[in-house]
Amino acid sequence: MAYSDRELLARIIKCEAGGEGENGMKGVATVIMNRVRVPYGEYQRVNQGDIRKVIYQQGQFDCVRSVLGGKSNPQTIWASPPEQIHYDIADWALAGNRLFTIGYSLWYFNPFKPSCPYAFPYNGTGSFQVKVTQHCFYNPTELYAQT
Repeated sequence: MAYSDRELLARIIKCEAGGEGENGMKGVATVIMNRVRVPYGEYQRVNQGDIRKVIYQQGQFDCVRSVLGGKSNPQTIWASPPEQIHYDIADWALAGNRLFTIGYSLWYFNPFKPSCPYAFPYNGTGSFQVKVTQHCFYNPTELYAQT
């Protein structure tokens, strides 16, 4: 049985940011919904506003990969069910809310160091917006519009 959009979003929130506190989880949810709603560029062209396509787009989220670096990935969206907080944040994001500090960011990652690089992805399509707990968030540049 396929997961509902709500269930799928709650699962990826837990997997990608479950240890990042409420703002960290809201940040990840904001990025996912920004990718759903962006009216131009790669995410619009490839995913056409479909949250399932955003989450399952190849190479985007480690939590939907069963293998990482040639080894079985123990931390996936299928490995552990969400808790109420994850559903609450999914509902919050699906209702159109966004974490204001994240803005229109389309990317995030944990650099595992105190500072965030200015550009990410490294092809120059994103520029640093803000760091929330351990994740760095990036807004699209003009270059992204050409993707």
